[in-house]
Amino acid sequence: MIRGILFDKDGTLLDFEATWRGFVEETLAAVIPDDLALRDRLGDLAGLDPVTGRFRAGSPVVAGSTAEVAALWAPYLPGRDAEGIAAEIDDRAAAAVMRGPMAAAPDLPALLEALRARGLALGVATHDSERAARSHMSMLGALEKFDFIAGYDSGHGLKPGPGMVQAFAGAVGIAPHEVAMIGDSLHDLGAGRSAGAGLVVGVLTGPAEAAELSPHADRVLGSIVELPDLLAELALA
Repeated sequence: MIRGILFDKDGTLLDFEATWRGFVEETLAAVIPDDLALRDRLGDLAGLDPVTGRFRAGSPVVAGSTAEVAALWAPYLPGRDAEGIAAEIDDRAAAAVMRGPMAAAPDLPALLEALRARGLALGVATHDSERAARSHMSMLGALEKFDFIAGYDSGHGLKPGPGMVQAFAGAVGIAPHEVAMIGDSLHDLGAGRSAGAGLVVGVLTGPAEAAELSPHADRVLGSIVELPDLLAELALA
C-alpha cells in the first residue's frame, strides 16, 4: 500500500515552462542588463535553448539546484561569487518576481485535499530552495496541504540520491516502500528508485518526454491530475 506521496515541485506541481521561463529571463535581465550576448550565453548554460526558447530536458534549471546554476554562471560574472548569485536567485524565486507560479492542475488545493482524504501524507522534494517552495505553495493556496517540504538547502542531499525520500518517510512515520515518488525528470525518478519507493511515476508537465521517462518509471502520466485515477486503478491507496 502507498501511504505517502512525495512530489517534485517544478514541472510536477507547477507547469515548468509557464512558471520558470519568464523568471529566468527576468533574472538574467536583472543580473546582466547591458550585454545581450552574455545573457544568451548564461541562459544557454542554464538550459534555456536560445533557438527554441524552451528548456532542454535534463538541463541545470530542470534537474539541478540553484547552487549548481550559480556555479555555472559565476565564471562569467567578474566580481560575483557563486554563493552570492545563488542567494540572489533564491531571493527572487521566494519573492516570486516571475509572472507567478502556474500550477500543473486546474485546482491544485482541491486535488491535494482529495489525496489527503484517502489518508495519504503529502510532501514536496525540490531542487529549489525550501523557502521558495513554501512561498510558491502558499501563493497557490496549497501550503497547508503538505506534511513535509524539502529544498536543496534542507540538509537531505540532492536527487537522484535517496535522502529526500527517506526524510519524507521518516517525517510522516512510514517506510520508503510506502512512498510514491512523482516527478518530471530522471533525477526525480532516480530518487524514488534509490530510496526503494513503492511507486515511481513520471509526469509530462516538464521538459522531458514520455520516451525518456518511461524506462525509469512504473507509469507516466500527462499530469498529476491523473494521479487519483492511477491510485484507484492500482488499488494502492
